[in-house]
Amino acid sequence: MPAARLAGFGTTVFTEMSALAERTGAINLGQGFPDEDGPREVLDAAAAALRAGANQYAPLPGVPALREAIAEHQRRRYGLLHDPATEVQVTFGATEAIPAALLGLCDPGDEVVALDPAYDSYAAGAALAGAVLRRVPLRPPAWRFEPADLEAAITPRTRLVLLNTPHNPTGRVLDRGELAAVATACRAHDLIAVCDEVYEHLLFEGEHVPLATLPGMAERTLTISSIGKTFSVTGWKVGWACGPPALVAAVRGAKQFLTFAGGTPLQHASAVALGLADAHGARLAAELSGKRDRLCAGLERAGFGVLRPAGTYFVNADVAPLGHDDAVAFCRDLPERAGVVGIPTSVFSGDPERVRTLVRFAFCKREEVIDEAAERLARV
Repeated sequence: MPAARLAGFGTTVFTEMSALAERTGAINLGQGFPDEDGPREVLDAAAAALRAGANQYAPLPGVPALREAIAEHQRRRYGLLHDPATEVQVTFGATEAIPAALLGLCDPGDEVVALDPAYDSYAAGAALAGAVLRRVPLRPPAWRFEPADLEAAITPRTRLVLLNTPHNPTGRVLDRGELAAVATACRAHDLIAVCDEVYEHLLFEGEHVPLATLPGMAERTLTISSIGKTFSVTGWKVGWACGPPALVAAVRGAKQFLTFAGGTPLQHASAVALGLADAHGARLAAELSGKRDRLCAGLERAGFGVLRPAGTYFVNADVAPLGHDDAVAFCRDLPERAGVVGIPTSVFSGDPERVRTLVRFAFCKREEVIDEAAERLARV
């Protein structure tokens, strides 16, 4: 039997839906992984590092070249200054950085505030730390939150705000007004902010503003990102956390007992990649914008209500116009009926009824795959 703190988590919906896709031969628009690799020069850098002998443990903080590249990326894009030695920690993807931050910063009984719906590892990470996740609703179709709801979620036990923008699963990019509300709450209640910014380069509308750039926030913000989304190498699992030395040390202290260090050749290649991030990220965002429009148009032709995203590579579609009132049942039937896999948005929510009829589809696929999926959906 699993420990009580993990009761109810079980096998993720991504595992279930990916297994359905494999069994039925359906097109998998559920799990967010691209079906094309990243730039050749980045892949070549990984192969070169392998052949050059970078195959043993990396230092616990990460390969120095990568830590320096992360610090330079933050300086160049956002004007954020980090010491690579004390203010940057390399992790096994953002997925490790998030629970390592929660384990390193939260005591049992502390509370963590997050937007809802939320990436599913947030609740599990809080549970592992013995913390309680308190949710602030993003309200469809605009996916905005009310500052009053944020204030209502904060209690004397609140330790930190876990913020994700651009936001998965909604595709929302928080604006400066919303970020200012988060910053005001953090300063007023002396909270830490942990910011998941893995989709920072994948914007189609608006701008990505790191919370750490707002007044009074650099000293209380831990910023998390990764190489996987920007460079279409999700299997590399190279991520990082950067911020003030005390916050980074907390992540490092937890991480050393999780995975210690590894992926050494991929860390070297990621350092090369980050030097290309601005130009490559802009190209990829332009490509994904076209794919977003392609899938949205196909979903509309099929009769879905479409909630158009401003970032990430996910779109939410409403099955209510099709006469369905339960997206979970709809998604479980869809691989057999239409040969397409999607993820019910309700699995990301602490209030599943609020998003009961929404399905998340990924559009980080080849255009012909998107077109075929849209055609199959339209037929059904």
